Amino acid sequence: MSVLRTLLASLLILAAGIAVLAATTDGFRAFTSETARRIDVREHPRVLPPVPLQTAQGRIIDFPALRGRWLLVDFIYTRCMTFCSVQGTEFGQLQRRLARPIEAGRVVLVSVSFDPSRDGVAQLAAYQQRSGDRGTGWLAVRPTNPSDLDTLMRVFGVTAIRDGLGGYVHNAAIAVVDPHGRLVAITDWDAPREAEHYVLRGQVQ
Repeated sequence: MSVLRTLLASLLILAAGIAVLAATTDGFRAFTSETARRIDVREHPRVLPPVPLQTAQGRIIDFPALRGRWLLVDFIYTRCMTFCSVQGTEFGQLQRRLARPIEAGRVVLVSVSFDPSRDGVAQLAAYQQRSGDRGTGWLAVRPTNPSDLDTLMRVFGVTAIRDGLGGYVHNAAIAVVDPHGRLVAITDWDAPREAEHYVLRGQVQ
């Protein structure tokens, strides 16, 4: 009898553990916070807020002004010589590969600085220049006040932590925004063709 009670107790504990695991991993689909973020965005598209953004040319725009086009968005800081530098090069390549839909006004690339106090218009312009910017279809921008930056990072699920050496440790990805101004997908930062294909498929649907 004691063996049976022990077995039943063990089964109850196992069942409880499975239930907790299912709840915390979105039905066993998400075993990391990044995976959970991507699933949530895909299943619950997020409308981007109308926060003002200053471009490398000094103009003020916002995401609603870009509606009607697909957006590929990344978050960077211009002093970064690792991920952000590679991301810049990848956006320069995306700009070339997507030249036709960009020229047709159907696609825009957007790089958002999460270090706006140091990334002024000159720094944003220099970042684009050294990344191979072709002069059209790619906006490097910075939020104009800290609360707007917090809002954007929360909506996009971006985390940036000061590393104590003047830089940041941050997650990296390419976010896909549909023509209705909704964040609908997040792709790997080092797989720009995934984001490119997502946009191109969307244009022909």
